[in-house]
Amino acid sequence: MPGENLTRAEAQERRGVVDTHSYEISLDLTQGAEVFGSRSVVRFSATPGALTFIDLIARDVREITLNGRSIDPASAFADSRIALDGLEADNELVIEADALYTNTGEGLHRFVDPVDDEVYLYSQFEVPDSRRVFAVFEQPDLKATFQFTVTAPEPWKVVSNSPTPEPKKHGDGTATWTFEATPRISSYITALVAGPYEVTTSELTSASGRVIPLGVYARKSLWQHLDADYVFDITRKGFAYFEEKFDYAYPFAKYDQLFVPEFNAGAMENAGAVTFTETYVFRSKVTDAVKERRVVTILHELAHMWFGDLVTMKWWNDLWLNESFAEWASTIATAEATEWTEAWTTFNAMEKTWAYRQDQLPSTHPVVATINDLEDVQVNFDGITYAKGGSVLKQLAAWVGVEAFFGGVAAYFKKHQFSNTELSDLLAELEKTSGRELGTWSKKWLETAGVNTLSPEITTDADGVITRFAIVQTAPADYPTIRPHRLGVGFYSLRGEALVRVHRVELDVDGDLTVVPELKGLSRPDLVLLNDEDLAYAKIRLDERSLGTAIAHLAKISDPLARSLVWGAAWDQTRDAESSPSDYIDLVLRNIGSETESTTFRTTLGQLQLAANSYVAPEKRAASREKVADALWQLAHGAEAGSDSQLQLVTSFATAASTPSQWDKVRQVRDGEVTFDGLEIDTDLSWQLLVSLAAGGVVGADEIDAALAADNTAKGGEFAAQARAALPTHEAKQAAWSSLIDSDDLPNTIVRSAALGFTHPAGRGLLGAFVQPYFDMLLPVWESRSYQIAQYLIVGLYPAALANRDLRDATRAWLAANGDAAPALRRLVNENLAGVERALAVQERDAQ
Repeated sequence: MPGENLTRAEAQERRGVVDTHSYEISLDLTQGAEVFGSRSVVRFSATPGALTFIDLIARDVREITLNGRSIDPASAFADSRIALDGLEADNELVIEADALYTNTGEGLHRFVDPVDDEVYLYSQFEVPDSRRVFAVFEQPDLKATFQFTVTAPEPWKVVSNSPTPEPKKHGDGTATWTFEATPRISSYITALVAGPYEVTTSELTSASGRVIPLGVYARKSLWQHLDADYVFDITRKGFAYFEEKFDYAYPFAKYDQLFVPEFNAGAMENAGAVTFTETYVFRSKVTDAVKERRVVTILHELAHMWFGDLVTMKWWNDLWLNESFAEWASTIATAEATEWTEAWTTFNAMEKTWAYRQDQLPSTHPVVATINDLEDVQVNFDGITYAKGGSVLKQLAAWVGVEAFFGGVAAYFKKHQFSNTELSDLLAELEKTSGRELGTWSKKWLETAGVNTLSPEITTDADGVITRFAIVQTAPADYPTIRPHRLGVGFYSLRGEALVRVHRVELDVDGDLTVVPELKGLSRPDLVLLNDEDLAYAKIRLDERSLGTAIAHLAKISDPLARSLVWGAAWDQTRDAESSPSDYIDLVLRNIGSETESTTFRTTLGQLQLAANSYVAPEKRAASREKVADALWQLAHGAEAGSDSQLQLVTSFATAASTPSQWDKVRQVRDGEVTFDGLEIDTDLSWQLLVSLAAGGVVGADEIDAALAADNTAKGGEFAAQARAALPTHEAKQAAWSSLIDSDDLPNTIVRSAALGFTHPAGRGLLGAFVQPYFDMLLPVWESRSYQIAQYLIVGLYPAALANRDLRDATRAWLAANGDAAPALRRLVNENLAGVERALAVQERDAQ
């Protein structure tokens, strides 16, 4: 990715020279399948006589005119920049170029629907990719107004940040849409979506009294599966909640939500034109976890309209604040304004699991990360930026009080509307509303890395009465910060068939040891749960008696959040090689059948598979995998007909299958020879079962081709790529490898799916042959592919399923030999290495 980077120092220097005012952008989408015409008129003020540059990635630049003076593109345009000299106090820059469509989900992505050959376009500009569509000063603190004019096929829908105007028809099958200018926003939240999308519209009345038009869009071939009324319902609830809590009316003219093909992320907060992955259009039955995640995502993007779009960070080091706030705000809104009232349990099971894992990698970083350049920020869309940050904000809201927190946020929006800020601007408003000094809190929580561990220290007398209760706080040696925590301590005891909370205290914990005098004199309960109600961000440990209670009675804990905390504590102790993965497998198999929360269920099943595939001692692996799959099969038969858990158990069984008899059961389910009451083998489930059969060698290319012929859709293509790459022969693996590495023609979602199939655990024995080719391809891939594709290949093709010393040593050797490789590339490889090193440590514990 040479020639496309931008350093923070360069951005600061440019901001000192340039102040942007407006863009007029004309795009011609009628020039064929490869390029589109792009014309930018940029008006900006500058330091007279200064030099600067504007960003553009394009195939050709046809014209550059600065203040009426022609500039030769051959001399001014290099890599991703156009050099500008002789600036005046007020400037008008005109640039005409031929830009390229992409199939990587970056810039202006072009997709052809295999169902009907219709063409669909959508933009994705965060972090630095609006420059792939028009010439732009690509940094968030150079806000401007953006006015788009788009020429496209007349039957298309064309959507941008401003309301869609009536097109001017040209009589030749094309038309031009001339949009009103946006308010002052950053370039990365501008948007263009175009194609023969279907749409349904509605409206709502904002707190300001304005009528806000609403739209929901999707491809024609998916339209029948989109429940737009539900999307509108959640959107209305989100508007009402956020406008009240933020005390600031929705700041843009309309709100469209567009479900677009081959999308890399979950969604993107383009101002007034949010794009979503088509994963959220349910053509087959999905789990409640996915349904709830869609709700959280809808509200996450809506929260960004204020935090991120209305008020935007100056530079990407405060990206965390955008994403963390949206994580926190969407979760509290989901819990308080929708039917998904256990959203904080989901947050614990999903986001905090992600955060704790990320925070223990060698690449961990403070929440406020050092972002020196664009490559740094690309790899920082991680569990720290989203999940740890959201967890820390949850703790901050508990510490200052939720009402004071919302009050400070409301003041922040009013003070900084349509401008750029830093963290200190938000903390200043929170200090005013809460009366608390936040500098010390910020230094300990936001400017240092690592996760603390909290353990109970309990002394009792002969009658089991507590004589002393203390909380011990530790920190890893590399990140020794001891932090303040607001947390609860819950006492749980068996009452009949339930393990219920009988006592709780809430307190501030600080220092290495915090004595809790309120608990002295109470009877020691069956289970002591630190961080009850999950206010704090910390790993927790269970004392020996509590761990025994959890192993025997976890399913009897009536509160779903408490259960999730115990599940998490057991997993943390396993990952940290403090307890045996074989014991963890037994814990899950004994208790998972009674779990009621879909995301907790889903997360725990994923951890179960990792424990069986990579964490148990190698000599136990085959037996453990067989045991897990057999148990999942039995649990699936015992699950409630048509339930969420039934679906999850069947799919998890298919993933875990590792013996001929188990794959025969998968085949019987897919063929209808074995049935589960209430479970339909719909399109996506049939594919999931076929991927399992492919990995087991039960089916081959012909069966995969037949399935794709029956479901020749985008999703079908992804499943087919995964299944082909999972086939357990060297020839199939080599073909998948070549399609990914020797060619760069495949679109992003096919790359992602094929990599997933390539590393299927059932093919572990074939992956050793690709260890050296993996390391040989790292530098060429990093240098020749876009960031998103490079990341899919570098992470997705790493043969982590091997989980052995040879892979560890080869990874260390590459890192030692490539100390001058790009820091972002080395980070990805280091994270791969950390996973293998952890697996080896846990395997050693299991062998004891």
